[in-house]
Amino acid sequence: MNATAAALLGLLHDGPATGGELVAGAEERFGTFFSVTRSQVYRELPALHKEGLVRLGKQGPRSSQQYLITAAGKKAFKGWLTSDSGPDHLRSPLILRVVHASVLTPKQRATLLESARAAYSDELDEAKAAVKAAGDPVAKAVAEFGQAHARAALKLLDSVSSS
Repeated sequence: MNATAAALLGLLHDGPATGGELVAGAEERFGTFFSVTRSQVYRELPALHKEGLVRLGKQGPRSSQQYLITAAGKKAFKGWLTSDSGPDHLRSPLILRVVHASVLTPKQRATLLESARAAYSDELDEAKAAVKAAGDPVAKAVAEFGQAHARAALKLLDSVSSS
């Protein structure tokens, strides 16, 4: 099972949801660390259904389809949770741009770094708010990780700016 499918099954543990609700839930719950795009969600849901890991629920407005996790889906998800996760991969288009910024003019590079700094400053502010709002130790630890990530990115940008 791929990580996107597992993310959707994890969200469906909270109850039935449409594809759109899953996209929103993923962004809210773990969007800082694991992005799930709308196209990924709508590609994975039929595959999960075909494998018997989710079943169709109520049909909603504008042809939205609700999905529910099955017993097989719960078992598969728990199996995924307890399996070897392999290496973590951080995918940051912003950092990728910074790594390749040498091909830009000095003005373009400065604009890129300024934009990146603003984005990570906002991310740090959001993470600080998430720490304060965290209702349980796991949510707090994840939010603190978000703070550390944003601070590390800002430190990288400061290093790149001064070189």
